[in-house]
Amino acid sequence: MRALSMGFAEIFVATHDEALKRAAALERGADVAGSAVRIDGITDFEVEQLGDLAGQAVHAAGADYELALVDVTSDALLGVPEAMVRALAELLSYESEGDGNVLDDVAAAWAAQEDMPFGASESKGYVQQLAALAADVESADRAGLFVWSVS
Repeated sequence: MRALSMGFAEIFVATHDEALKRAAALERGADVAGSAVRIDGITDFEVEQLGDLAGQAVHAAGADYELALVDVTSDALLGVPEAMVRALAELLSYESEGDGNVLDDVAAAWAAQEDMPFGASESKGYVQQLAALAADVESADRAGLFVWSVS
């Protein structure tokens, strides 16, 4: 059983260079402008769990949802693989065969993971925001989805 993390993860859309600058500012403890979703009490591990759940929900299980180191200058900055970006973005419009809302189901399943610091209703807000960020990546030029995580 993992101990509860006192850290946080910040997820944002940026180009590679912008991501490195943001990571350097976050590592210095500086205030950082721009759109991002900051989730207290989780790390990159929980973000990967969300990717797996989103992939299963949109019938894309088994793809690579492992976050990857972006640059040797920051071991806290990780890139979100394209498969996870697509799966998260699809949560906004995915039609399921059943009556359930896929995004709601993913949010509930994510909140139910071991040691998650929030419940299903708060999880739904986070998943909606992250899905919207992922959709932004798909329409942006040379941008990616990044996770900066500290425990």
